[in-house]
Amino acid sequence: MPKSKKTTPAINLTEPQYYINRELSWLEFNNRVLHEACDPRTPLLERLKFLGIFCSNLDEFFMVRVAGLKQQVEAKVTQLTPDGRTPQQQLQDIRLHLSPQVKKQNEEFEQVLRPLLAENGIYILDYIELNQKQRNYLDNYFEDQIFPVLTPLAVDPSHPFPYISNLSLNLAVVVKNPDTEEEFFARVKVPKVLPRFLPLPPELGIQHQGKPAHWTGVPLEQAIAHNLESLFPGMNIQEYHPFRITRDADLELEEDEADDLLLAIEQELRKRRMGGTPVRLEIQSQTPETVRSRLLQDLELTENDAYEVDGLLGLRDLMYFMSLPLPELKDPPRQSVVPPRLQRIRESSVNAEGLEVEEGKDFFAVIREKDLLVHHPYQSFSATVVRFITHAAHDPNVLAIKMTLYRTSGDSPIVNALIAAAENGKQVSVLVELKARFDEENNIYWARRLERVGVHVVYGLVGLKTHSKIVMVVRREKDRMRRYVHIGTGNYNQKTARLYTDLGLLSCREELGADLTDVFNFLTGYSRQKSYREIMVAPVNMRDRFLELIRREIDNAQNGFSGRIVAKMNALVDPQIIATLYEASRAGVQIDLIIRGICCLRPGLKDISENIRVISIIGRFLEHSRIYYFYNNGQEEIYIGSADWMRRNLDRRVEVITPIKDQDIAKDLQEILGIMLADNRQAWELQPDGSYIQRRPCEDCPEANSQKILMSMALRTVGMS
Repeated sequence: MPKSKKTTPAINLTEPQYYINRELSWLEFNNRVLHEACDPRTPLLERLKFLGIFCSNLDEFFMVRVAGLKQQVEAKVTQLTPDGRTPQQQLQDIRLHLSPQVKKQNEEFEQVLRPLLAENGIYILDYIELNQKQRNYLDNYFEDQIFPVLTPLAVDPSHPFPYISNLSLNLAVVVKNPDTEEEFFARVKVPKVLPRFLPLPPELGIQHQGKPAHWTGVPLEQAIAHNLESLFPGMNIQEYHPFRITRDADLELEEDEADDLLLAIEQELRKRRMGGTPVRLEIQSQTPETVRSRLLQDLELTENDAYEVDGLLGLRDLMYFMSLPLPELKDPPRQSVVPPRLQRIRESSVNAEGLEVEEGKDFFAVIREKDLLVHHPYQSFSATVVRFITHAAHDPNVLAIKMTLYRTSGDSPIVNALIAAAENGKQVSVLVELKARFDEENNIYWARRLERVGVHVVYGLVGLKTHSKIVMVVRREKDRMRRYVHIGTGNYNQKTARLYTDLGLLSCREELGADLTDVFNFLTGYSRQKSYREIMVAPVNMRDRFLELIRREIDNAQNGFSGRIVAKMNALVDPQIIATLYEASRAGVQIDLIIRGICCLRPGLKDISENIRVISIIGRFLEHSRIYYFYNNGQEEIYIGSADWMRRNLDRRVEVITPIKDQDIAKDLQEILGIMLADNRQAWELQPDGSYIQRRPCEDCPEANSQKILMSMALRTVGMS
């Protein structure tokens, strides 16, 4: 029986106090990444990795988000964010929140991790700590390997301040002419073509527990700094100070004015390599005011753009140490499995005509039996998605393959399969998204390579990025054509599939095949499709459909029935979606959100969001899958796909979300959501003020690490692949 109908007094749910600032929420996400580096439960080299990720994330944040805010300030933009901040206020708040995080990162490395590394036989030394034999070795190495690469650049009236490339590490050097006592300023770039950390040979390394240490060495910039006399012969080296700059690196592209999108993006990439406006200067805290002021002035930056560091700059380079063969200091090896149903497929063979054939049940027969859900990295990407496309490329009954490529790996087996398909005479159409940020150059390379073999390559729609993850294979079977599809949450990238958690649905249901046919026509032609049989497509119907699903839960709750929403995504930013979730909470709908990164919704506000809970899971794998569950008064509906609840996903990108019709798969997805909601190891709970508190197991309660649990579940089902 339904409960009595519930009504709520009217409140303006668009008021700024109900929203968290997007940029500050992102900084909170990166702070959770930093916590993994500081958590003693994390293996030692993984802690270094998380420091590197924290730094790398910040670089991109400055190159894109901070750069964009500075442009808005320069353009005198006064529009307020949903939380009521101007661009200038956001820049001020970013610095306020970020400064202690940067300090924490460097203190963790210098005071905690560096000593711990030494305890475990990894000695990252300063040059002044070296003995004479070690110095002699590095000095000789400098003369042979480093000195020929260096180019010292003077800065004086006849030598203007040199261009300094984005993310480059440099030395600001002050030298004195011993005859005239005149001082000069110079810049030396630390070359990226050389390793950032220089190892000493084992025989010169520190002895650790009676044998040579695993690694002994120094940062490259210190080897350069202590040999500056070679670069400035006859001059006295007065001082040197490392610094690093970040530049605006977002592409400025007027698509509707570009006759050739490929050429236009190539031209913009050349500009990016030259670098845009400087947006950040990183310097060591002991840098004297004279050098600091000189750098800020020449780079046209202000004091608010300078970030002081106590120790090494550019800690993203700590990723180098993950290559050390020390498994005891890392996470256990990643173990992916082949889904049980696909294990029945035997390895293919080649017949007399040179065609690849299956000796047992073929891949398509497995999909015809029923839909198949794949969950990466717990289940092998190579044995599922790559295998699907590769089989299609070589199957003589396959006539056409269509797919979207947003980001793919440098040595992509999927692209190779598409090339093979074209060479085998199949009709192959690929939408390559040239505007995938920081992957533009890679995508241009693949687009050209595909075009050379006759693949029909398109670059999407003006004003829209194509972010959907879809494949369609058209196969002749007896007297009919059948369409096989893959709809995923993650990129077709074999490398990131090992690190990101993602989902994919393999199906040959007629409705999905017909829908994807319409989507590809929308992408490649002049289709103005406004409705689809099952899927949601942005920017066509997705926003309206999600709002309908949320409002259906509101109606059910207001009519005395239970309302329930569980949603997992990367980011929740869209104000309209947030306001509607607030309405749902006020109506009594119980809402659980699993949001890895940015969340602009404030949970737990009295009379606003008391029924909303938000967690973020930060762990070994980057949570990337999107799952949307609606109770629907017992007629449960669940969806997966490529879109987050952000304006860009709903309004400015081509995205695809598919319903899950198979009840067994729906139950599997609900189980995944349940495991994540119960996580007490890697889950963080969002507080009403925008801060996060990490869950800890209660006394006498076992640790529930969702990623470990999901990995164990996968391994229990089948043997390892």
